[in-house]
Amino acid sequence: MERVLLIIQIIISITLVTIILMQVRGQGQSLFGSAEGGYRTRRGLEKSLFQLTVILMVVFLAISMIVVRVF
Repeated sequence: MERVLLIIQIIISITLVTIILMQVRGQGQSLFGSAEGGYRTRRGLEKSLFQLTVILMVVFLAISMIVVRVF
């Protein structure tokens, strides 16, 4: 059980890193901010990636808590 949770956690962490890097690269800006000062809404693929990031973060944290609590 412990091994399965750890493998799932590794897969989720690699997926999270990939998705976050895709979001940063897709914005066409540096890591420290944007040249434009306006507010932008997320649409299409960018919105889906953002929502997937939030879901994966919640799942990752839940698995982390389970691993710490159980083992």
